[in-house]
Amino acid sequence: MTARLIDGRELANRRIEKVREAIAARGDAGLRPPGLAVVLVGADPASRVYVRNKRRACERAGIASSDYDLPADTSREELLALVRELNENPAVDGILVQLPLPVHIDQDEVVNTIAPDKDVDGFHVANVGRLALRQPGLRPCTPKGIMTILRDAGIDPKGMDCLVVGASNHVGRPLMLELLLAGATVTCCHKFTKDLRFHVERAEIMVVAVGKPNLIPGEWVRPGAVVIDVGINRREDGTLCGDVAFESASERAGMITPVPGGVGPMTVATLMENTLESAVERLPMPTPAQ
Repeated sequence: MTARLIDGRELANRRIEKVREAIAARGDAGLRPPGLAVVLVGADPASRVYVRNKRRACERAGIASSDYDLPADTSREELLALVRELNENPAVDGILVQLPLPVHIDQDEVVNTIAPDKDVDGFHVANVGRLALRQPGLRPCTPKGIMTILRDAGIDPKGMDCLVVGASNHVGRPLMLELLLAGATVTCCHKFTKDLRFHVERAEIMVVAVGKPNLIPGEWVRPGAVVIDVGINRREDGTLCGDVAFESASERAGMITPVPGGVGPMTVATLMENTLESAVERLPMPTPAQ
């Protein structure tokens, strides 16, 4: 068996194009473009790459991106003051504070200072709580993007055995909630799991988000399974790889995402969708005159 490759870049391009079309239609109706404030603290190389990709996506989608690049020694008080200012700015529909933050700043405090209806990353406790209670608002981008990948591939998780490897607040935990909402039977494995292989071999859909190169050997993968690899790891030679041994897993899986080019582009596309969603809630399209 050779797995079908899930092209996250192609899907992300289609989703961003739909956002662009919706924003253009709003412009024709006299509405301003959605506004996204992107805050970067410090000069972490990986964070700078992520922020650059998000700003480029804003240009493609027609979203007005406001850039706030702050020095690494920015104080907690200064950052919180900026977030509160953006909360009150009527031209800002979404606020993104790139994580991780410098160690002297509590990132949970910063995230939870963002107004929930502008939290386009979907990390605020109110938004994750709404997802847990089956009343989703703005949803975490990577889990929502993964659900879009499954839906686009024609996969309905309802009743399927799904495995999430990794229990982070940003991916693993909210993804479990997304899959439960979709009617799946969900197992979560983490660093305390005693027999990871047992759970991997049973999974019809497996999502791995740990950050350890080749954590999952291909021979563990259930034949025909859908494998979604969220991990992005840099090898010594500078190339990137995921958490799943891609070559051997591709011989057993039915579908698989590559690294790079799988989940990453969909995370950015979903951020664009969330920003548009926030703008629509704040400024709905005018009702046509009767």
